[in-house]
This record gives sequence, C-alpha cells and structure tokens, in this order.
Amino acid sequence: MGKEHYSALIKSEAKRLGFMSCGISKAAFLEEEAPRLENWLNEQKHGQMGYMENHFDKRLDPTKLVEGSKSVVSLLLNYYPTETQPTESYKLSKYAYGTDYHFVIKDRLKQLLQFIQEEIGEVNGRAFVDSAPVLDKAWASKSGLGWIGKHSNLLSKQVGSFFFIAELIIDLELEYDTPTTNHCGTCTACIDACPTEAIVAPYVVDGSKCISYLTIELKDSIPSEFKGKMDDWMFGCDVCQDVCPWNRFSKPHQEPLFNPHPELLDMTKRDWEEITEETFRKVFKKSAVKRTKFSGLQRNIQFIKH
Repeated sequence: MGKEHYSALIKSEAKRLGFMSCGISKAAFLEEEAPRLENWLNEQKHGQMGYMENHFDKRLDPTKLVEGSKSVVSLLLNYYPTETQPTESYKLSKYAYGTDYHFVIKDRLKQLLQFIQEEIGEVNGRAFVDSAPVLDKAWASKSGLGWIGKHSNLLSKQVGSFFFIAELIIDLELEYDTPTTNHCGTCTACIDACPTEAIVAPYVVDGSKCISYLTIELKDSIPSEFKGKMDDWMFGCDVCQDVCPWNRFSKPHQEPLFNPHPELLDMTKRDWEEITEETFRKVFKKSAVKRTKFSGLQRNIQFIKH
C-alpha cells in the first residue's frame, strides 16, 4: 500500500462525507507567507484581532501544531444557498444562514480521521476549522484547490468561493498535489465594489476596514467614518464574493444543516429593527451569528439604520 493509494482513499472518503474537494500538501514551513503575514501585522491591518499576533511560528509551521506531521489534508465544504434574503432586508453573510459550520465540519473531520486510522493504521493528527492558528487559504491553495483572489479569498474555476476551508494535519506521508494558477487576470471587480474600500491593493485586505470585521470582530462602537458605507450588512459581508465573475459557477449546497431557519428569509428591515432577544435566540439557535450576541446585532442594525 503506497502513498498514492492512501491519498486516493482519503479523497474518496472525503467526497463520501460530503466535502466538495480535497487536496493534500506537504506539512512544511510556509516560506512565502511568512513575510506577508509579518508586514500585515506590523501595518496593523488586523485591527483589534489581537489573537492574530499570537502563535506566529505555529501559523507558519504545521509541525509545531502537530508533532511529527507530514501532510496537510485541505477540504472544502460548499455553503452556497438555494434561496437568499429578500432585497428589502438587512443582510447576513450567506455562510451564517444555517447551523454554525464549526460543528458541522468538525464532526466530519473527526469521521475522516477515524476512517484513516481504521483503514491505514496508527495515524495521529488534528482537525482544524479556522479555530486554531492555521493559514487555511494558504494550505488550500498549496494543495491545488484554488488560488488566492485579489479579495484574499480562495477561488476555484469550477465552483467560485462560497465554501468553508478545513484541514487535517496528520503524521502520515502522502502523495502531494501541486498548486493551480491564478485566474484573476486584470479583473478588479472586488476592489471596485468593496463599500468601505477595505481591499487596499490587489491581494491585500485592511481587516480593520472590512465590514465583516466591523460587524463581527470589533467589540467597540463602529467608527463614524463608516456611516452610510455599510451597504445594509448587519453580520459579515459578501460583496467581494457576490461581484466575482467566478461565482457564477456556484451551485447550491446539499447540506440540510446549512438551510436557514424558516423565519430568517421572511424578515424585513422593520422585523430586524424590532427583533427581540427571544426571536434572536430562536432564529439563530445554532448559528454563527451568536458570536456577535443579541447586543452586537442590535448595535450593527442601529448603526446602518440611521
């Protein structure tokens, strides 16, 4: 049983578990990303996301996260919805419509790791869903699953960018995939469309200006300079993805857990403005929106309303 066989086995099980695609790369220091990450942090483009400064070496070297690791198995899970919110509504990022993806993906990753251990033998590893210092997009791009677009999200010619990225870092040597080429060309749709001009240069996002940061990560009041620029987004923002030509290839997901709460798609601006804590708890029972809490969502709505 060789590396090729093991790699094929893992990929076919990933597909069976509902992942959109799976790519594998060698667990080694991310040389290209190191200076980029350092500059981005030095220029304070991470705003109040202080955790981005922690574990700098672990972010760049998977062997520091998982001892003896040899391979990074990157996986994509589609979340593109069948239906979206009505136009006359405050907007939520599409990834937050259904059950919090951390739960959905973590569960599948555990199943995949268990499968590897049952089929291949004693393999140690850890599962990651953007909850640890792992540069998801860098690994997915290294594994040939897509390229990093000018909006700094991972893009694929086949399916666009509405998907989650997760990894298994394991101590098993496998056959490695090669990166794909960049297909952004001269297009600047995402840069031109960003309501707060957060994409400060191709491939560089100033996180402290990004609507997703302002509505989710920022714990203080939203700075007044963003008044009238939020484009009605109350949790996250999809503008740079919505305008990307590659997303015309997005296909609706097949994951019932990602379907929105029935009330969510009926809510108008007035409903959102009058939302009670009880409704918030019901509609977002298992949703990622709970991260911003009821008070955070109210703050965002008040800010974009006036």
